[in-house]
Amino acid sequence: MIKIENLVKFYGEYQALKGISCTINKGEIVGFLGPNGAGKSTMMRIITGYLPATSGYVHLDEFEVYENPIEVKRRIGYTPENVSLYNEMSVSEYLKFCSMLKGIKNKDRKKRIDETIQLTGLTEYRNRLIGHLSKGYKQRTGIAQAILSDPDVLILDEPTSGLDPNQLIDIRALIKNLAGKRTVILSTHILSEVEEMCERALIIDQGVLIAEDTIEGLKVAMDKEILGANIELKVDGKREKEALQAIREVEGVVQAYEGTRGNIIVEGERGLDIRPIIARHIINKGFNLVELKSLERSLEDVFIYFTDKKKNENKDQE
Repeated sequence: MIKIENLVKFYGEYQALKGISCTINKGEIVGFLGPNGAGKSTMMRIITGYLPATSGYVHLDEFEVYENPIEVKRRIGYTPENVSLYNEMSVSEYLKFCSMLKGIKNKDRKKRIDETIQLTGLTEYRNRLIGHLSKGYKQRTGIAQAILSDPDVLILDEPTSGLDPNQLIDIRALIKNLAGKRTVILSTHILSEVEEMCERALIIDQGVLIAEDTIEGLKVAMDKEILGANIELKVDGKREKEALQAIREVEGVVQAYEGTRGNIIVEGERGLDIRPIIARHIINKGFNLVELKSLERSLEDVFIYFTDKKKNENKDQE
């Protein structure tokens, strides 16, 4: 378990982290989300012991990062956004070098390297120079060094940055395969990645933790704070414009507009389930209702909502 308590970090006069506290449970896959400059990378570097905090604590199980940096580093595998690789080394040579740095015993070294190469899909490339690898396989090599010592915690900072669609799919599949017994912390700007792979998300903005929950929990929290029932519907006979006008007459409808697929999006008052009201009204008006369903929030909607909310709060305080 990782426990973060009132984490503060200054770079000179600039405060990158402003008292963040949270807990990440063993075996969880957690996504760190936030705009550029939000403090995600700083937080990850402090957790790994790469950077010292100005104040606050990070515990990995019974070990505090500042007091027991070696013990913590033994339990963490870390892939930074820009992985430092030695292009003149082959994949096997690089991993052997990393195994020595990580203190893997000589008798265990070959077995661990072979297992890691197989797990990360690098078998065909083990003797190839790293400088001759594609970006996707360089990313695999960076992840391979992170898991070489079979760590309890795996921290991945933008692991799919700059990859093409096929490479994205491969690296995502690899990360999902690595999860399970390990705790995985993933920082990325690709929100669909977090939605697909993570159980929980932490949204950080301007050095503050502004929201944390399961993906579904964040969507529910957003819905509780803004509009209530949000639905999508379709009518038969290409009468969307007429139906749209009829829907706007319904009490409790805050706004209604045409979607992009011949559908109509309706947002209702908070706490009001307008689905049965809309259905009755549309049918009574002589429309053939062919589809009506709740409109699911995307993680992108959630991210934009909570970061905009933070900006507006800051404006109010100025």
